[in-house]
Amino acid sequence: MTPAEIKLKRTESILKELIPEALSGLNDARLRELDVIDVSCSKGRDDARVYLDPHTYSDEERRIFLKQLKKARPIIEEHCSRDQGWFRCPKFAFLFDDQMQKSKNIEDLFAKIASRNRKEDDES
Repeated sequence: MTPAEIKLKRTESILKELIPEALSGLNDARLRELDVIDVSCSKGRDDARVYLDPHTYSDEERRIFLKQLKKARPIIEEHCSRDQGWFRCPKFAFLFDDQMQKSKNIEDLFAKIASRNRKEDDES
């Protein structure tokens, strides 16, 4: 691993801790209950994608959360840069991580295929 990659991973790790801390300091109780799953910084650390746990939120609730997070983004970025003494903080883009749901859907499809194959083998 190169020194630049190590620095990038370190920044992502720090942000995974600082963003939930910043969210807990906000006045909006709904934003305080959001869970950060992962943070992925761009190569130059100018931008960062913040992946949030979708729980069982509806599409409308997700849209509202993202709208509120967009408004709160400068406060969250300021908290992170002040805590670490950074000159500037990466610009955050908040996203709900649907990867778990997608992998569950794929597993369900594989289970259906396996059950069909078993039925066909039993009929033969």
